[in-house]
Amino acid sequence: MKVLLINGSPHAKGSTYTALHEMEKVFAENGIETELIHVGNKSVRGCVACRSCAGTGKCTFDDVVNETAKKFEECDGMVVGSPVYYASANATLVAFLDRLFYSSHFDKTMKVGASVVSARRGGLSATFDELNKYFTIAGMPVASGQYWNSIHGNNADEAVQDKEG
Repeated sequence: MKVLLINGSPHAKGSTYTALHEMEKVFAENGIETELIHVGNKSVRGCVACRSCAGTGKCTFDDVVNETAKKFEECDGMVVGSPVYYASANATLVAFLDRLFYSSHFDKTMKVGASVVSARRGGLSATFDELNKYFTIAGMPVASGQYWNSIHGNNADEAVQDKEG
């Protein structure tokens, strides 16, 4: 089994990474291979509704979206992590996910999806909901827990102190 971990934060080793890294450790303990893809620091433009992907099976903008699409098709699950900006996911991550889910035409049903969000204070549940909609619209089961997958902290050091998260 293989799970893609998507880091939507511009900070490579920040709070979002800290949450994804905790998940990565659990996967490793259970013999599940992971690959971390950092997209939050990339220049990813939004979808322009050109519909080129309908004919080619890939996005017309050849960047990290097309690089990830093949890995997405081959994986068994995906975890998407984002910091919270104004009760929403990082705009770069949203552009990435819009194009990835729209331009990839393989069957995504039964690939498991999960999201994790990080914030200093609020906006976590709205962001968590926003990210999970990509999975539910694609027919992917969402891995649930006893609480929303979130972590509090203004930086990685603070996030590590959030024992409940």
